[in-house]
This record gives sequence, structure tokens and C-alpha cells, in this order.
Amino acid sequence: MELNYWAILASAASTFFIGGIWYSPAVLGKAWMRENGFTEESMKGANMAKIFSLAFFLALIAAVNLAMFMGPENKPEMGALWGFLAGFGWVATFVGTHYLFERRSFKLFLINAGYSIVALTVMGVIIAAWK
Repeated sequence: MELNYWAILASAASTFFIGGIWYSPAVLGKAWMRENGFTEESMKGANMAKIFSLAFFLALIAAVNLAMFMGPENKPEMGALWGFLAGFGWVATFVGTHYLFERRSFKLFLINAGYSIVALTVMGVIIAAWK
């Protein structure tokens, strides 16, 4: 199977754009911090270079996996469907299972699973549209 590595890179990068909006204080960032028990002070001191580089590496793995799953013949609307199904059908269901056993809040589940669903849907569109 031939993969479009530019589309994969772009779709992985899109997760940062989406996450930047999704987890911004103006959108869901404050609720995400509250549900995790984070404070502004506790967020300081994190190794952001490590976090962002590993997050990008993981996004690349997700993008390659999604591209291989989708195959070569796709239209953007099918890419959106495949991405949505991967996000909702696999990621959200497994995250939900973890959250049940970890006794995490439903609100936090909706925030994090929602991000994954949206990010994978957009990834699918980018991969399918970029021929």
C-alpha cells in the first residue's frame, strides 16, 4: 500500500490545531483542568517539549494507522466517516471503559473522547482529500 506521507504529516499536525482550540480556556480547557484536578500552578514545570514531541509522534502513529485502515480509494466524506468511526467506535469506547474503572467523571470523558472523535474525523478528511 502506498501512503501519502504529506497527508499523514498534515493530519497529525491538525491534531495540534484542533487540540489548541478544544482545550483552550475559552472552550473546554477550564473544565478539563477542573475535572482533572489541575490548577494553573500544578500545570507549571511540565516538560512541554517532551509532551508535545511525544504527542506528535503518537498523532503520526494514529495517522498512519488511519491511512492504512482507509485504503487508497476514498472521498473526503468517506474519510470523515472512517475517522469518526475510529474515534467513536474504538477510541471513545476504550477511553470510556478506562474511565469507568478509574471512576473518572462523565464530563471528562465527553471532553477527551469528543476531542479524539473530532481529531480523527478531520484526519480522515485530510488523508482522503489529499490525493
